Amino acid sequence: MPPVFSISPDPAIDLHVVDQNTCDDWLNKQPTHIAEWARVNGFTGAIGQALIVPARAGDGVSMALAGFGTPAQRARKRFVLAAAAAKLPAATYTIASGLTGAALEIECLGWLLSGYAFDRYAPAAAGKAKLAAPSGIDAATIEALAAAECLTRDLINTPASDMGPEELQAAAETLAAAHGAQIEVTADAALLDANLPLIHTVGRASDRRPRLIDMRWGNTGPLLTLVGKGVCFDTGGLNLKPGASMGLMKKDMGGAATVLGLAQMIMGLKLPLRLRVLIPAVENAVSANAFRPGDILTARNGLTIEINNTDAEGRLVLADALALAAEENPDLLISMATLTGAARVAVGPDLAPYFTDDEPLSAALSGSGAALADPVWRLPFHPPYEAKIEPGIADLDNAPAGGMAGAITAALFLRRFSGETRYVHFDIYGWCPAAEPARPKGGTGQAARAIFGALPTALNL
Repeated sequence: MPPVFSISPDPAIDLHVVDQNTCDDWLNKQPTHIAEWARVNGFTGAIGQALIVPARAGDGVSMALAGFGTPAQRARKRFVLAAAAAKLPAATYTIASGLTGAALEIECLGWLLSGYAFDRYAPAAAGKAKLAAPSGIDAATIEALAAAECLTRDLINTPASDMGPEELQAAAETLAAAHGAQIEVTADAALLDANLPLIHTVGRASDRRPRLIDMRWGNTGPLLTLVGKGVCFDTGGLNLKPGASMGLMKKDMGGAATVLGLAQMIMGLKLPLRLRVLIPAVENAVSANAFRPGDILTARNGLTIEINNTDAEGRLVLADALALAAEENPDLLISMATLTGAARVAVGPDLAPYFTDDEPLSAALSGSGAALADPVWRLPFHPPYEAKIEPGIADLDNAPAGGMAGAITAALFLRRFSGETRYVHFDIYGWCPAAEPARPKGGTGQAARAIFGALPTALNL
């Protein structure tokens, strides 16, 4: 079930969020039995502390306390309240003090996200603490953001045995049906007839047919086109990955999962725009008809590409989808992909690096990411590196030698297919390697909230 605020008819327990720096002052202002109970139990307001305070008569609950740490500690954490929420007994709580304004909304979002569990194959733990929506917040938007993130997590966490191109198509169709969107799918040999040769080439070695998923929603407003990499499993092709590198390749469709989550936000909250979502869905497999190192392929827009590594397949399927999107000249074109290890070396798993030449759009993304606890970081389309993706024997090289600036050269490669549109490319990781408050280990959305928050500025909505 999507995470929502509690609407229980039972009275909610007052929850006081206490800053560690002012905890003593706060306790000094409370009735003696509350202060003594907190001190006896070692409550100091540290991040992750949670305490139920019994009523004075010992019958029932007086209140609950949640530690909020210090400002310096909070600067190093996202969703601080969620750390305490995970330790509270099952009940419904209402935030009585300690949070206001933007911080209140973000911590409410974190609380909802902390309720996520991937339970497709094993039951999730029952009895989690629930939160009543505080007055004055935009509860519908917070619920929509949380639900979209949970959709993305579910899609990424599902193993490739149950999340191939056909199943990814089914997920898109379910989303489209829920919001009255239209969907069209071009699969297998029809990709060649539709001049989508790179998608077909990358996916043809698999028994699970390659396809392009094309979803449209909305009739008025500016056109936003989202392109998400849907490589449902990546063996590396004939340039086979080592086993250790293949272990997380179920997440190689994280770009597709993230654009579907973003699409759910947009459609669910009825933003006044026209939306198009393009997902090239393939499995990069090994068989006798797999594409080879040294092959030269021709993309939809006529550019030729020398294949120097079949494990650099994501940019190939995105190239056809971007070229198709650019033909319509959208007001904004965004691609999202788990594309390069170089991006992770540059910024680690928490930041979503992006590339754009649009300065106002970049400022909007950066500000929105900070405001919505969805951090992003700009990397450059560095023109001097264009030569690195030009092999001489063809227009482009899909895997330049040397190993340097891999995220930038991949982004420059993709930009060759974006036409004259306003274009942003996100090279996301899509995985949380260690559990954090409201962010369990596993699949995770990146940059979707940042983009969502930037859209009103970017598209003058």
